Amino acid sequence: MIILTLIQQPLFLLAWVAAIVFVLTIHEFSHALAATLLGDQTAKMNGRLTLNPLSHISWLGFAMLLLVGFGWGKPVPFNPYNLKWPKFGPAVVAAAGPLANLICILVFAIAFNLIFPGLNPLFIMFSEVGGGGTNLLAIFLSLAIFLNLVLMIFNLIPLPPLDGSKILFSFLSNPKFAGIRDTLESQGSFILLALIILDSFLNLNIFSRVFAWIAGFVYNLF
Repeated sequence: MIILTLIQQPLFLLAWVAAIVFVLTIHEFSHALAATLLGDQTAKMNGRLTLNPLSHISWLGFAMLLLVGFGWGKPVPFNPYNLKWPKFGPAVVAAAGPLANLICILVFAIAFNLIFPGLNPLFIMFSEVGGGGTNLLAIFLSLAIFLNLVLMIFNLIPLPPLDGSKILFSFLSNPKFAGIRDTLESQGSFILLALIILDSFLNLNIFSRVFAWIAGFVYNLF
């Protein structure tokens, strides 16, 4: 459905690409900013402490967001041993991305309500997917809310290389959890990939249903 809409609706395509670039940039920049503020200069030295989208976009993750609806940016490098808080510093750096997405959701939702009172951004988005014509700003704001929500939720999954795994590992620092950590670090990426493939090929649509349900819940709050 997304691919068909991108082909048939140029306004939707423009807003979709703009929203993806913005969301990925803010998410990854926030990781770099958090690491820098906590004393590690690795991200800064690697050119990641910038709002230049080209520094943060993973083209595979971008394509996934463009065509499927969820994806990722280029991982921000940091040295956990340089952070002020050795135990929970990595969790703070990891949480900075989803937190930035949450702040963006609130800002865009407030902006949408002020500019388009009485309209539901979820309705605007699916109306455009269905072929309806809508204001470009309304489309962008509704997509920005949705993509920030998707990126936040997806990255909080506690499987490497997602942010949720770094948050989880901070609470599993005790040596007695070493086996769990080693298993997730070595197999987490394969587990995540398998879940995504099975979800798509078996047409389970678990991810999309969860994203849609949470999006509906959040939109109804505003």
